[in-house]
Amino acid sequence: MKSNAPIDEAATAGKAHERRFALAQGDAPAHGVIPHGGALDEAERRWPNAPQPWIDLSTGINPVAYPLPAIGAGAWTRLPLASEERALRQAAAARYGAMSADNVVAAPGTQALIQILPRLVASSRQPPQGAGETDIADPSGARSWVAVLSPTYAEHAAAWRREGHDVREVTSLAEAQGAAAVIIVNPNNPTGRLIASDTLAEWATSLARRGGLLVVDEAFADVVDTNASLVRRLPPSTIVLRSFGKMYGLAGVRLGFAIAEPALAARLVGMLGPWAVSGPALAIGTAALDDSAWLEAARARLAADAARLDALLVRAGCVIAGGTPLYRLAVWAPDRPQCESVPSRTNETIPAQGRANAETDTALALANRLGEHGILVRRFAYERSWLRFGIPGSEEAWQRLENALCT
Repeated sequence: MKSNAPIDEAATAGKAHERRFALAQGDAPAHGVIPHGGALDEAERRWPNAPQPWIDLSTGINPVAYPLPAIGAGAWTRLPLASEERALRQAAAARYGAMSADNVVAAPGTQALIQILPRLVASSRQPPQGAGETDIADPSGARSWVAVLSPTYAEHAAAWRREGHDVREVTSLAEAQGAAAVIIVNPNNPTGRLIASDTLAEWATSLARRGGLLVVDEAFADVVDTNASLVRRLPPSTIVLRSFGKMYGLAGVRLGFAIAEPALAARLVGMLGPWAVSGPALAIGTAALDDSAWLEAARARLAADAARLDALLVRAGCVIAGGTPLYRLAVWAPDRPQCESVPSRTNETIPAQGRANAETDTALALANRLGEHGILVRRFAYERSWLRFGIPGSEEAWQRLENALCT
């Protein structure tokens, strides 16, 4: 099963500037926070009569979580020990292929890292924190700009804008030429687009020559070919982010990692401050990252479940436009008969007109119908024909999803 997205991502280029602000009706709370999956409290308010328990398919989190290890009382009652934090970083280095623990920064989730990364480089509003070869300075005196390969996880662009950077959301790497910093989610969320590590290494080298920075968010890289990760070659002036909670199904632990050259990693550690990761998270993360057998079994199960979900969605009348084994991106095709045997067309590119029809005819209606059945899926304000489906975690959840799609 291919995880690369066949979808024409450039078709949404004209909407890129709207991504931070445009919220589809009912997609986010009134205070304007960027919408994400997992908002079950909002779903319960919107569909108060939905059957319980809710099935949350709106995130890309493994529905079968790593079994929690025994955690000693000390992890809860004392400050985390430096030796425990180093053990976690050593486990992460071994798991992700980093040269040593000195390359690894442990944080309370990758979102916390996304918030601080823009402070490494100069913006129009403030200088960078501390000196270093990754500080961006344009010798011509022109204001540097930051490229975010889009559409993607919206918090990246928002975080860089918040720190005063000139952010441009581009739809191809060619459009990022001249940027002082480039941010790429690989594999991409939600499309699953995967850029070869050779290409990323070339970009990192080019950026390093002029004091730039490459940020590669590999939040979903645990379920793709390990050769796709940039960690093992780790070019200079590069920061790779890895998420723990998604693959291990423990998002509530709030644990993530940045992998970079030791000097750059040390700067991030200083910005996070002491005791950034809780004692229980240190214990859970170390145990899970050391467990190779569990990881391989989880990868095999997710690949099989993703294929099963593709088949179900196609039967219900959609085209699989992309994704990874942790989530599938669907575009609804209203001209297809629902719940009949239709061959999977995972390599099909949906024309713009087809997307428009799906948006107006079925996508919103289907999301609402699923909500009425107590099933939450992810919608996207910038491309309303898209629906992202996570993997059901039990046979009962699979049956509820099939019934909701086909009735």
